Amino acid sequence: MFQEGLSETDHSSEASPAAMSFPCGGELKADNSRTLNVDSTAMTLPMSDPTAWTTAMNNLGMAPLGIAGQPILPDFDPALGMMTGIPPITPMMPGLGIVPPPIPPDMPVVKEIIHCKSCTLFPPNPNLPPPATRERPPGCKTVFVGGLPENGTEQIIVEVFEQCGEIIAIRKSKKNFCHIRFAEEYMVDKALYLSGYRIRLGSSTDKKDTGRLHVDFAQARDDLYEWECKQRMLAREERHRRRMEEERLRPPSPPPVVHYSDHECSIVAEKLKDDSKFSEAVQTLLTWIERGEVNRRSANNFYSMIQSANSHVRRLVNEKATHEKDMEEAKEKFKQALSGILIQFEQIVAVYHSASKQKAWDHFTKAQRKNISVWCKQAEEMRNIHNDELMGIRREEEMEMSDDEIEETTETKEAEEPVSQAEALKEENDSLRWQLDAYRNEVELLKQEQGKTHREDDPNKDQQLKLLQQALQGMQQHLLKVQEEYKRKEAELEKIKDDKLQVEKMLESLKEKENCASRLCASNQESDYPLEKNLNSSPIKSEREALLVGIISTFLHVHPFGASIEYICSYLHRLDNKMLSFGGANRASGARICTSDVECLMSRLQHTFKQEMTGVGASLEKRWKFCGFEGLKLT
Repeated sequence: MFQEGLSETDHSSEASPAAMSFPCGGELKADNSRTLNVDSTAMTLPMSDPTAWTTAMNNLGMAPLGIAGQPILPDFDPALGMMTGIPPITPMMPGLGIVPPPIPPDMPVVKEIIHCKSCTLFPPNPNLPPPATRERPPGCKTVFVGGLPENGTEQIIVEVFEQCGEIIAIRKSKKNFCHIRFAEEYMVDKALYLSGYRIRLGSSTDKKDTGRLHVDFAQARDDLYEWECKQRMLAREERHRRRMEEERLRPPSPPPVVHYSDHECSIVAEKLKDDSKFSEAVQTLLTWIERGEVNRRSANNFYSMIQSANSHVRRLVNEKATHEKDMEEAKEKFKQALSGILIQFEQIVAVYHSASKQKAWDHFTKAQRKNISVWCKQAEEMRNIHNDELMGIRREEEMEMSDDEIEETTETKEAEEPVSQAEALKEENDSLRWQLDAYRNEVELLKQEQGKTHREDDPNKDQQLKLLQQALQGMQQHLLKVQEEYKRKEAELEKIKDDKLQVEKMLESLKEKENCASRLCASNQESDYPLEKNLNSSPIKSEREALLVGIISTFLHVHPFGASIEYICSYLHRLDNKMLSFGGANRASGARICTSDVECLMSRLQHTFKQEMTGVGASLEKRWKFCGFEGLKLT
């Protein structure tokens, strides 16, 4: 296969280099280390042509030795063939791989002379560009080696390339090139390191014993086939891994539903009464009904199970009401916490404002003033954000709750509990009545079956009669218990109805008393202060004052924590002075709004505006708040 898989036309053989004389040779020592022996007698040339000898040695990467005159290398020992104290390091030495350790890309690679048993490899000129290679085929384990010496044998090729790794096969051509297949892919990279080296067999200088190696990737069908097999194996492993992952993440199949029988029916009926097993039992009941297990004989059993399922409706409604109540309580807690945070923000902003006054501001440095200003601005922005959030929550509550609902909640709050109890007892009474009907149907069915057994000649007649009698006795006892419970529930329902009537009568009497008290108060006020009523019957004296009241009400409504009279007047001054001036004289003269006039107007409308004191100590401040909606409730 390897012989067929290689293409002889991948690369052409290279011409061997020109024959040169090499005065140095390789020697293998006892410790398997190769050194370069230099013959001092053979390294002498006439001084008439020292330049040619130096050029030849430089091309081979060797120091020009044996030249008369000043030595070029100071500590070189001609007898040892190396510099004293520095052993020659080559990639082929024992303990070193063919490829040196990783070298930074900006550092040039310096190759050394490689000594083998039968040949010597000289590195290429480092100034030359690196040898060109073709694109690496997938799974390549085969290399093309060109430029071999004409006298090179397969044994020499093995000797040079076996240090790169295990060789599987070698195919040598007569045209000074060969193909080598290694056991692993990484061995190819080691073999490419030798590309560009000059090879010399022994110490011969003959042209047939020298050559320049060219190592490149080769395309072989065996390599491609093994690579494809490996890729298919990896794909199978990946598919298996994905399938195992999908099976692990797939939800388990639901357990199979048992077939209908009287025994299974009784088990499911008991599970339907248990809240923790209700979901499983109702799924079984649904499957039986969809399978068509309901017939004339089992209709009563299915009706009883459906009735038990219906009894859970009240429990689910109660659970929903409980969760809704918890949600409302959480909302109320959040609103209260937000209000507390907003109050603290107001206090912090008040601290910044008091620190910005001239009495304290002059004592701070410039950097401290800058920090206080930045902190004050940030606190005001955060306060405004929280204030907008709180106002949004209040607007949502106002949209959800109408005025009629607000009035009804105060009147019917005390009467809600007995009504809900009465409705719950009524539903429980209905469920007990349905259970009683179901038991009656079961008794009738048993009686019919008992009549059939009397007419038939059954060998186990006595035993069946005993079983039927025991079942009838149990049913009768259960019926008696149900009837007693039904009577007790009816008595409780009547008692609750009486309580409800009494509560309604008390509410009506309280309403009448409240109406009488309001009428008496109104009559007393009219009799005691007739003059004052006439004088103060209309606290708003002009259309301008009415417009002013509307603007102030709108301003204070968006400031739920109130505002000072100076803040209100500064807001009014920013509006059109002509539209907000009092009387014709003011309009003609263009006078601004007076703080005392605004405060007098707001003090006359006690049901619309109220004044409160806020702050502590030095930050004590009077603030006006809008209370128009509370005034509507009082009136």
